[in-house]
Amino acid sequence: MAVKKKATAKKPQAKQTPRSSDSHSTANGASTNTHTEPHNVISLPEEPPARWRTVDIQTNIALKRVKGRARLWLPLAQYKDTLWQRSLSHTWEGNFSSASIYRDPVAEMEVFVAEWTEGTDNPKLQIVSQIATQDRHFDVTRRGAIAERTEVLRQCLQPTSQIAVDGIVRKTAERAIGRIKDPLAMGKAIYDWVIGNTEFDTAGKGLGNANVASLLESGKLVGRSADIAQLFVALCRSVGIPARPVFGLRMGTSRLFGSLGILGELNEAQHCRAEFYIPGYSWIGVDPADVRKAIAEENISSADPKLPVFKKLLFGFWEMNWIGFNAAQDITLRGASAADTLPHLIYPTLETTEGRFDSQDSTRMNYSVTATRTETP
Repeated sequence: MAVKKKATAKKPQAKQTPRSSDSHSTANGASTNTHTEPHNVISLPEEPPARWRTVDIQTNIALKRVKGRARLWLPLAQYKDTLWQRSLSHTWEGNFSSASIYRDPVAEMEVFVAEWTEGTDNPKLQIVSQIATQDRHFDVTRRGAIAERTEVLRQCLQPTSQIAVDGIVRKTAERAIGRIKDPLAMGKAIYDWVIGNTEFDTAGKGLGNANVASLLESGKLVGRSADIAQLFVALCRSVGIPARPVFGLRMGTSRLFGSLGILGELNEAQHCRAEFYIPGYSWIGVDPADVRKAIAEENISSADPKLPVFKKLLFGFWEMNWIGFNAAQDITLRGASAADTLPHLIYPTLETTEGRFDSQDSTRMNYSVTATRTETP
């Protein structure tokens, strides 16, 4: 059995007295997702600063019906340290013939790649990633953040296969911002417009895969988290505000609403957020999809006093019962035989002599993810 280990990074220091974790994982193999009871967000207590938690994410993959050589790409948590997330280590084992990690610095994406030779019995892989997180906050009174690299900002203004920046997208953004000229206020106006004009598709599965221009032309702005987040991103880019979707994995309970948390099996817990860039403030995180999800699944009416508080909270706040993986779009997998691009990379992706598959295809892959979270001392 091959075993490898990535160098361990220095763990973040927290000055606060630790307390017990607010989430626990079930035993491996659990298939039931458990939610806590809904909470009233108006009474949400303020978090003490620098309250880091360490999360061990265990991923188990077993390939099925493999013919010939097989290669698997698995996205990892963002490797770039931020004030709300740090990647500490990755360890892995399995019966693969080779395994490695590569990085895309512009997309801030890290990908694990494993390969199995023809004839390997029951190809399998286990990887454990240790991540430290604390909630992300935006303070409008604080300026002076370090500027982002020009190449990153330029990339975050470009169209993609799913995101247009002209035509109906630009016209919609211009209506949303009206005569507002301040970039931060423009971002807030677009955020409010997206929340006010979309619906979360509670019957759908996965992240969604809609083309933003087509979604707007249909007049039915119903979608999953990536659809709603990328709509926000497209509208921002169309008026010159750098923005990007951030694809990640939800884990643990939520202090906001029960529907925004999850325990147990996490193989369908992928969730997309967004962030936009304002000089002096750097990147500002938003989550319009979770506002729409809570409205739909918690039956929040437009007259509910919790709604304006919740909308205001999720403009600049990320509750880190979620791990950010990457903001990459239109991806060409390194070392792949097929030249086809992927709109994003959040699911494990398999390539064999028969084609390309992802973890949503249970006939080709058994995919299980669990998380264990503790306070960082």
